[in-house]
Order: sequence, then structure tokens, then C-alpha cells
Amino acid sequence: MLKNILAITGKPGLYKLVSRGTNMLIVESLVDGKRMPTYSRDKIVSLAEVSMYTTGEDVSLSEVLNAAGKKYQFKPIEVDVKKADNDALRALFAEILLDFDRDRVYPSDIRKLITWYNLLIGAGFTDFTLQEDEEPVAAGSAPKTEAKAEKQSKPKANVKTSKSAANSVKTGVGTKRG
Repeated sequence: MLKNILAITGKPGLYKLVSRGTNMLIVESLVDGKRMPTYSRDKIVSLAEVSMYTTGEDVSLSEVLNAAGKKYQFKPIEVDVKKADNDALRALFAEILLDFDRDRVYPSDIRKLITWYNLLIGAGFTDFTLQEDEEPVAAGSAPKTEAKAEKQSKPKANVKTSKSAANSVKTGVGTKRG
């Protein structure tokens, strides 16, 4: 599920992958439902690729979101992330992930995590587990469809475009220059 939820640098909120095209993805905002294209020049990150620093090994975002969901019964976290001070954010995050690395996880990361969690809960997502077959989506990895591959494999017909070739087709007589 998380592989199809994307964060796009420079654009607020989260986006759901709708379709793939050549050098672009069609995404739908989880906030307002508007669809828009994103191109290969945009920095796009699948939430399946994101992890949080801990004192041991890094923990995937899916595990952190599941822990937050269990703690808050899959309801939005009632904190104003814009006005909350850094110590309050760290204390709140310590309730979710006890062994997070306090030196490498910044308050801005915690704000973003809480915002993402609230957006996902607001959009109706409650299962944040990664399936074994899920692979993250990359912007430049749009596969060719069978129709495109079939269209490209057909040989092109020889088309004569010169005026004399057109005359020879019409009259059935070749022109000879001498």
C-alpha cells in the first residue's frame, strides 16, 4: 500500500499513484483529490522507501506508522505541528518510537511524520504494512505497455514521397531522366 503513496519535493501533502506514462506519473492528491502529472525531473519518493533513524538499525516508515496507529487507535494525532515546540515533539515521538536517534531525527522530520500520518488517516488508510512483493515506484521506471511494444515491433511500410514516385504510382509508368 505504501509503495503507491508518494511524497513530491516542492509540493505539499501526499499523493496516490494513479497511472504511469512515458517519463511521467499521474498522481492524485490525498488532500483534495485533484490529479496532476509529475515528470521525471521531479524528486518523487515512495513512502515504502522512507525509514527513521534509531540507535540500532533503521526502522521502516510502515513500522513507525503502525506504531502510531496502535498508540492513537488509528485516529489523527491532535497536536498543532506548526506551534509545538521541539521538546514536546520529541516527547510525543518517543511514545511512538522509543529508541529513535535524537541526534539524527530532527523536529522537522517529526513534524513531517505527524502530518503524513494525519493525511493518511484522513484519507482512510489504516493498514501500513509492507507486503513482500511491494517494490518502490521510481519516476523514470515506467514500463512499456504491451500495445506500445506491439506497435513498435510492426515493420513500417515503404512510402515513396517524391513527385516522380507519385506519378509512377498513378500512371503505372516510371519516369526516366536522362
